[in-house]
Amino acid sequence: MTTEGTDGLIVDAEVSRGDFTLAVSLGAAPGQVVGILGPNGAGKSTLLSAVAGLTPVSSGRIVLAGQVLDDASTGAFIETARRPVGYVFQNYRLFPHLTVADNVAFSPRARGMGRQSAQSAASHWLSRLGLADLANRKPAQLSGGQAQRVALARALAGQPGLLLLDEPLSALDAGTRLDVQAELKRHLAEFAGPSLLVTHDPLEALVLADRLLVLEQGRIVQEGTPAQVAGQPATDYVAKLVGLNLYAGHADGARVVLDTGGTFVIPDRGQHEDVLVAVRPSAIVVSMQQPIGGSARNAWPARIVGLTLLADRVRLDLDGQPHALVDVTPAAVADLSLAAGTEVWASVKATDLSVYTHQERRSA
Repeated sequence: MTTEGTDGLIVDAEVSRGDFTLAVSLGAAPGQVVGILGPNGAGKSTLLSAVAGLTPVSSGRIVLAGQVLDDASTGAFIETARRPVGYVFQNYRLFPHLTVADNVAFSPRARGMGRQSAQSAASHWLSRLGLADLANRKPAQLSGGQAQRVALARALAGQPGLLLLDEPLSALDAGTRLDVQAELKRHLAEFAGPSLLVTHDPLEALVLADRLLVLEQGRIVQEGTPAQVAGQPATDYVAKLVGLNLYAGHADGARVVLDTGGTFVIPDRGQHEDVLVAVRPSAIVVSMQQPIGGSARNAWPARIVGLTLLADRVRLDLDGQPHALVDVTPAAVADLSLAAGTEVWASVKATDLSVYTHQERRSA
């Protein structure tokens, strides 16, 4: 288990919901933002629900700053309202009949603070998040960015020891998201406790999180810093998320035989074991003839089965051994007359291949 000291959050538990079981062992230090990534149904929301006290653990326990929140073996369980946890929901869940000020004051009131003290706390956080002028408005009168800040203010006004953020920017339009993302990053940096951030957006995770944890089918498949996870993806899901081609195979010195067919020549590290090979789509070169000589030591024939325009580049889907996604310029598509069905050659330098073992990927 990754633990970060008794002042942080420790989750070492299983949570069962119907036929699904989440089994995680994780830690988050005070001031640390842990980004939780994973496909739909991986267990991200189940994890937040358990930490918030909405779903009890089936086995194991959850501890925050030395306080046991849930322990299946002893029966200890602190109800949601009494947990020092602030929760920012995906759609914010502001009370439509309350003003902004009363929405923010609700959190400290729910934790036992008197009316006057709660209003004072609400006023403090409204001012701190630049919302003082909106205090008397109703949620229906707010923009998406304003509603997100009100939800964050409500979570912080209860003086939580832990923040849970469930897709906090997903409801925003693209034009608002970047501005609110920068603002959220600043507030998270100022928060003294640990934070768990669930997101589907890899860029959002890379920008906001200090550490990433990837869930698939209720299990942790990879954890590490954003740079480590992006550079050495552990699964196809992670590779696609960060935009890399990923291949499994067996290394024998300077050669990797790929599980799905084909081989790569690699820089010889003396490996004789199962490895993963990650390749950037932009590192693969497409040509109409087989490359002869040069520094590209890996070349294979392929057929284009799809083209997708991605901003300033075109992503080619190549069917070959191996299958590959390749990024080229629109000019290259025109110059080479590339289209679905076109037969091409793909090539990549051995030095552009990232090769690592299964153990390295899991604990990156």
